[in-house]
Amino acid sequence: MLKEFQEFISKGNVMDLAVGVIIGAAFGKIVDSLVNDIIMPIVGAIFGGLDFNNYFFGLSSNVHATALADAKKEGAVFAYGSFITVVLNFLILAFIIFLMVKAVNNMRKRLEREKPAPAAAPPPADVQLLTEIRDLLAKR
Repeated sequence: MLKEFQEFISKGNVMDLAVGVIIGAAFGKIVDSLVNDIIMPIVGAIFGGLDFNNYFFGLSSNVHATALADAKKEGAVFAYGSFITVVLNFLILAFIIFLMVKAVNNMRKRLEREKPAPAAAPPPADVQLLTEIRDLLAKR
């Protein structure tokens, strides 16, 4: 069982997947920063607030805080700003992944078109011999 596991791990697909997950996690942090630090402050400024993540309304009469973190301590809140931020983060990440997959597919298609056609396999030995006999008879 250990040997079978070792063969599974050493296959290229598993390593490719591991690299993809690691790069994806790092790329996710970049997109998260893009959304939280650049896009959402602009959206928040357009809609009159400084931090879009702090858009919420309390589901309890005990909630009187103006910041989401403080409001969560006071009671249940409906944090629609955080949800919108996460959805926007997902959409940006999904679109970028779509563009990356599209680029890879285009590159594969281009490589397939540029690949030379394989040379025709030589005929079997008996067919070659019969062809030579035919050619010799045709010369007479």
